[in-house]
Amino acid sequence: MTKRPITPSYIVFYILFSPDTWRILMGIIFSVLLSPLAVPPEMGIGAMILIYIMMATVGYSAAGIPGRYIANTFKKLILGDKLPK
Repeated sequence: MTKRPITPSYIVFYILFSPDTWRILMGIIFSVLLSPLAVPPEMGIGAMILIYIMMATVGYSAAGIPGRYIANTFKKLILGDKLPK
């Protein structure tokens, strides 16, 4: 089997079709929205960074099923009948 050349369009579609892309994005959104609610004002910068990272990790792990759904939806919309089995 020949190797497919890595082109910019290949990279874009790889990013769109990967469930991990959507899990990472949802983890970041989860962290940005919910971390300020969990951080007291007297907390230092190191502790704040740790809380943001922990919230992003929780968001990443909670977004497994939605991430797969979004990636599969993009595959169906873009590839249509050419979807690999």
